[in-house]
Amino acid sequence: MITKVDRKYLEINSIDEINLSKKPKSNCKVEKKNPPDFQINKFFYKQIGKSYRWIDRLVWNDTKWTDYTNNSNLETYILTENEDLIGFFELLFHPETRKCEVAYFGILDQFIGKKYGGYLLSEALKLGFRKNTKKVWLHTCSLDHKHALKNYLGRGMKIFKSETINLDIS
Repeated sequence: MITKVDRKYLEINSIDEINLSKKPKSNCKVEKKNPPDFQINKFFYKQIGKSYRWIDRLVWNDTKWTDYTNNSNLETYILTENEDLIGFFELLFHPETRKCEVAYFGILDQFIGKKYGGYLLSEALKLGFRKNTKKVWLHTCSLDHKHALKNYLGRGMKIFKSETINLDIS
């Protein structure tokens, strides 16, 4: 079945433009996954992505996952509360253009609506500006969570490109 999907590309051009969201609970923390562990990226991709049609990487074997997560320009961050996994994001740095892409970002279903998303995005944007970055960007689409775009705009991001694509979602 072919369906129309609206895709939006958003950016933020300075750390000073970020509308920070407070930490929802004092015992939650965001930590870089170091050393990289493809299993954590794969876990979040599958668990979060099943609700939003993240399918591109489902065909990846462990070697492809390992190669991806070991990319020196990729950083994976995990949000936890006590020992519970809550969400993650991947930052893909492009040093040649001084840009950083938030490649993937998400919260596990059971934690949605509890103020973790705004906080996690605030942290992703701040960390994206660490390496002499002049722009942090991402894209979202109408298949993502219904509040995703609101969160991105609420943190200070601006839409710089929109498009409608036809996607086979059979």
